[in-house]
Amino acid sequence: MILVSESPMAILSLRSSSSLPLICSTISPLCSKPMLSQLPSNFSSSIASVPVTKLKSSYSSSVSPISRPRVVSARAATESFTDYREDIGEILGDVSIFTASGQRVQFSDLWDQKDGIAAVVLLRHFGCVCCWELATALKEAKPRFDAAGVKLIAVGVGTPDKARILATRLPFPMECLYADPERKAYDVLGLYFGLGRTFFNPASTKVFSRFSEIREATKNYTIEATPEDRSSVLQQGGTFVFRGKKLLYGRKDEGTGDHPSLDDVINVCCKATVA
Repeated sequence: MILVSESPMAILSLRSSSSLPLICSTISPLCSKPMLSQLPSNFSSSIASVPVTKLKSSYSSSVSPISRPRVVSARAATESFTDYREDIGEILGDVSIFTASGQRVQFSDLWDQKDGIAAVVLLRHFGCVCCWELATALKEAKPRFDAAGVKLIAVGVGTPDKARILATRLPFPMECLYADPERKAYDVLGLYFGLGRTFFNPASTKVFSRFSEIREATKNYTIEATPEDRSSVLQQGGTFVFRGKKLLYGRKDEGTGDHPSLDDVINVCCKATVA
């Protein structure tokens, strides 16, 4: 059986806990014993088993290109896009998701499609400890988004009841949180998916510098927030800024925990408000 953990590594079990450090060190340099000893204690509670057959299927059916994505800044907003069609905002607008309370909505209903500015942050799944950390940072930055007149929209993989677990236990403002159980928005935006991106991407090593933030964000963490469809844990996220239907900034997470600088995102939003 393959065990999926919300640390940036894959852990194989041979039915012996004492063999874990040795097994991990043979898989990836990230899994060496010194690295494992630094993990927060609540990381161990985020391990969920996934049937091998489902993982094989998920790994072979990546929904997005493997090439490095282009990051579009506000300054480059008028340039042609290599990764996204000019009408990507309109296409995304037709995607339906759910509020945390369970109401179905379309993206086009979430902000003014003519001149409104929205920061759309697609988390991984609601049971990802790195996403609890990102959600905490978003909550703390929300007053800055509000002051800039920007609508903050956080979307996670899972059903509305899983979203409510995160919103209640973190806590996180329910009015900003949405659920995408079928990963429709993730598919439209071509976000990365698969074993390699989830566990072995070098970009994930940055989580080792944020242990204190992760530990603080997951004080009330529960694995119950993980989607029932365990293949969903292989989904990566991304961050986007729109003005109306126009994409101003787009960034795909390269691996688990590869989050953008929120200062950069807010700067893009602020420049858009004065443009």
